[in-house]
Amino acid sequence: MDAARGGSRDGRGARRGSMRRHRTFEGLTEADRGAVVAIGNFDGVHLGHQSVLAIARAAAAERDAPLGVVTFEPHPRCFFQPEGPPFRLMNAEARAHRLEKLGVKQLYEIPFDADLASMTAEAFVERVLVAGLGIRHLVAGADFRFGKGRAGDGGLLRAMGVRHGFGVTLAPLVSEAGGGVSSTAIRRALSEGRPEAAARMLGHWHRIEGAVEHGDKRGRTLGFPTANIALGDLHPPRFGIYAVVVDVLDGPHRGRWRGAASVGERPTFGVNLPNLEVYLMDFAGDLYGAQLSVALVAFLRPELRFESVEALVEQMRADVAEARARLAAAGF
Repeated sequence: MDAARGGSRDGRGARRGSMRRHRTFEGLTEADRGAVVAIGNFDGVHLGHQSVLAIARAAAAERDAPLGVVTFEPHPRCFFQPEGPPFRLMNAEARAHRLEKLGVKQLYEIPFDADLASMTAEAFVERVLVAGLGIRHLVAGADFRFGKGRAGDGGLLRAMGVRHGFGVTLAPLVSEAGGGVSSTAIRRALSEGRPEAAARMLGHWHRIEGAVEHGDKRGRTLGFPTANIALGDLHPPRFGIYAVVVDVLDGPHRGRWRGAASVGERPTFGVNLPNLEVYLMDFAGDLYGAQLSVALVAFLRPELRFESVEALVEQMRADVAEARARLAAAGF
């Protein structure tokens, strides 16, 4: 079993904290079994997911059981469409951080591979949920489908629950003004440069998390040193400049900072892979290797190509000033 605890590391390499994170369902201790679980991909952990979690939390309290989440890593879409465009709203680390904040005590990240893809819905319940996790109760969205060919649904879950002695609750879908809450709708809002709309569906600011990488170090020569984060398989927001809030998650500079960020290809300097470059206001220090969580608060302008470095620097000064004002207006 590869299990990790959220929080700081102890001398044996495990993590201390309130959430246990498991990357296989085999070999769990008795303390890791018997949870009330919510099941799904939880990409974005949006309001619909939070509704499912709220029902599971109440069921866990009634049964004096830990609150758990059963999810899949990689996302099944990555398995079935490996050449498809990036689509994830969160990487696994960001999802784990958000679920821990919502009180999840047991996170089961089931490896989605060829064996799981070919497993029937009945076998998934028997082998993973019952024999593997020993669940007490399960909560799923009303539209949840699982198993080979997506043949499993809520009706099958209820029938299997009666057979194997666990309860099942199907959570209704959540809507907001203008339509349903879904990862697809959130991706659309981000693609259109509407992070506020995405945040209303998420119930929190959309965040990009990752380790700070070495870049061209061009920003420091321009007077605006930036921390660079790869987008990887994340859905890219609209390219442009954003007002952001940055949480440094580890290291000597751990804390929260206001910032201005560029998402895109940096066309002034040729052809580049898309990434996130964030300037932390009123900050001095080395962030290489640190884990950052960058919240997109407001879209300021589209990405532009400038004819000179001087013109770019002048615009960057204006961007930072506008970002300060927008963040202040948002309460940061």
